Amino acid sequence: MTGTLRRRGLAAGSLAVTAALALSACGSSDQGKPSASAKSRTHTVKTAMGDVRVPDSPKRVVVLDTAELDSAITLGVKPVGATHTTAGPGFLSYLPEDEVAGIKDVGEMTTPNLEAVAALEPDLILTSRIRHGALYDELKALAPTVMTENTGYPWKENFQVHADALGKKAEAERAVADYTAHAAKVTEAIGGKDRAAKTDVNVVRFIEGADIRIYGRQNYIATVLADVGLGRPAITDKAKDGFSYDVSPEKINLAGEGADVVFHSTYGDPEKARQTQTLNSGLWKNMPAARAGKVFGVDDELWIQGIGYTAAHQILDEMRAHLTKK
Repeated sequence: MTGTLRRRGLAAGSLAVTAALALSACGSSDQGKPSASAKSRTHTVKTAMGDVRVPDSPKRVVVLDTAELDSAITLGVKPVGATHTTAGPGFLSYLPEDEVAGIKDVGEMTTPNLEAVAALEPDLILTSRIRHGALYDELKALAPTVMTENTGYPWKENFQVHADALGKKAEAERAVADYTAHAAKVTEAIGGKDRAAKTDVNVVRFIEGADIRIYGRQNYIATVLADVGLGRPAITDKAKDGFSYDVSPEKINLAGEGADVVFHSTYGDPEKARQTQTLNSGLWKNMPAARAGKVFGVDDELWIQGIGYTAAHQILDEMRAHLTKK
């Protein structure tokens, strides 16, 4: 998102919250100084913004990013409100319809509608500082707000913070155990640890308005690959901050160097993201993985945007199906 749009979004959010606070003043609280009557029903969560006291069993949760929505659904909590991504209205398609039905859309993820959030009278808000740190004062005036520092790569640590805030630590332990067992089964299905380690995998993302990303080792999908024990080509070590190595269509052959398997997804319009031209190019078609029939298109909402255990289970199922094809 451009700096101009970001500033406009924050300005709009600040104006909207002025009216919202007037409506919700009776429900706002000082996060650092809970009333004596509330102490027995609250607990403290360590967050990127310091200690925050939250209800033991929050009933009206609002989540402002996809990772937080996945965490809530994984833990059996249906938020009253959630944002959507810039790709379009509605929540990520991999989430079960019955589990997101009835959740109020409170705006686009980078510029949530604070008036809509206030109208839901939340008792807990979940997000991250990298997304909404500039809105923290406005958000915490509406409800106790739990922010992790970042999103993506530290998703497992963030999930534990979400679980603590939601009062779902036991459920979190089960979710982690289920995922660990699932990943181990996928490793076994593709031939065991040695075979997995010798299978080098790249993940490529076509993005409308940006260069093509070859994902490195410091991001959400990389952790899922690592949990299965899959190898990664040398190009991934060139990723900036471990996140991605960005290339133009004219250098897409780099995605295939040393890669036995390539997964690819698209964010936005395929034509504008230059996916169509790239997949039809000789550079792409001549990659070793392409010639071997080991290039697979995957859903961007699931593989890249989801960021959580509910998404990860579905990714593992798809990964197993693709990697065991003869």
